[in-house]
Amino acid sequence: MREHEHHPGDVHDGVSVAEYWEQRYASGGAVWSGRPNATLIDVAPRPSGAAARAVDLACGEGGDAVWLAQQGWHVTAVDISNVAIGRGRAAAEDLGLADAIEWIAADLETWQVPDGVELVTACFLQSSRELDRDGILRRAARRVAAGGRLVSIAHAQLPPWSAHPDHVGITPEAELAALDLDPAAWRVELAEVRERTGSGPDGEPATLHDSVVRVRRIA
Repeated sequence: MREHEHHPGDVHDGVSVAEYWEQRYASGGAVWSGRPNATLIDVAPRPSGAAARAVDLACGEGGDAVWLAQQGWHVTAVDISNVAIGRGRAAAEDLGLADAIEWIAADLETWQVPDGVELVTACFLQSSRELDRDGILRRAARRVAAGGRLVSIAHAQLPPWSAHPDHVGITPEAELAALDLDPAAWRVELAEVRERTGSGPDGEPATLHDSVVRVRRIA
């Protein structure tokens, strides 16, 4: 999925979430750069051992999932688009990572994260279509093993070129409130807004603001 760059003309009324993203990915070449999210590189934990498992929610074309696998994680990468999943799988195979990543095309509103994973990542899990984002993240958090982490990176403010100016960004405070984690079982390690430089569909530069939350399950 990965709605982290909003382009004019993205929304088509009457199209389901699955149809929208399948059309988006099938309409041309690669939608994203293929590079991992820079903030994820900075905040993601390293795997605890050779069998450590991570889940990348709304993986898009797989840039983050591939990077996680390169760090030693066994990754389950999930996206609603078959086209995006196919591109991610091909990229992993080209890098010799076919055995390190399981690629799944599924609707995150019904798909279940495997129990006992050490890391769940959700980078820009924001959609112009209706999406139970809070429910997806809360269910994922319940599957994290003791000592494991959930990392969420989201638009704190929408990019200036967004086609959806009426949409509201997600602050770290709102993210933590939506997760509704038991403070006796979870520790907040990061909850902040970070600035980065980005560019729009026509190359125009802008300062972007990302909400970054990393929580660790302690019980």
